Amino acid sequence: MALDSLSLSLQFGKFPDAALHRAALPRHSVARWIRHALQSDAEITVRIVGQEEGQTLNRDYRGKDYATNVLTFDYTQEPVVTADLVLCAPVVAREAQDNGKTLQAHYAHLLVHGTLHAQGWDHETGDEEAQKMEACEIDILAGLGIDNPYC
Repeated sequence: MALDSLSLSLQFGKFPDAALHRAALPRHSVARWIRHALQSDAEITVRIVGQEEGQTLNRDYRGKDYATNVLTFDYTQEPVVTADLVLCAPVVAREAQDNGKTLQAHYAHLLVHGTLHAQGWDHETGDEEAQKMEACEIDILAGLGIDNPYC
């Protein structure tokens, strides 16, 4: 997938271990991961948050009262993709540890996943769409030198 332009804002909320997450997310890496998942120009904000902010956003916008790993707020897909990707640091760290993945590799996967959502991909519409999205994620991550996250 190719694109001409990415405008990226990378933000970190205040939460315990923020320095660890900041170290796992150098701006150039975040931009590289997102660019590999984009099919057009984009303006994307990535915000890394703590448990409370993650839970509040998930409850207020999805009606689910728990913190989840990534939330995608997609605003436009054409002519420019505009979206906010919100990742909950404690959830991401726990999942990475539980699945034997590095924090950085798990962030890369979730940023690719969220970027695909921002472009209209949706794994919750059925098994076929979920399989297509997973296959796309696996291909993108392989191109980045990252192992299949679903194994």
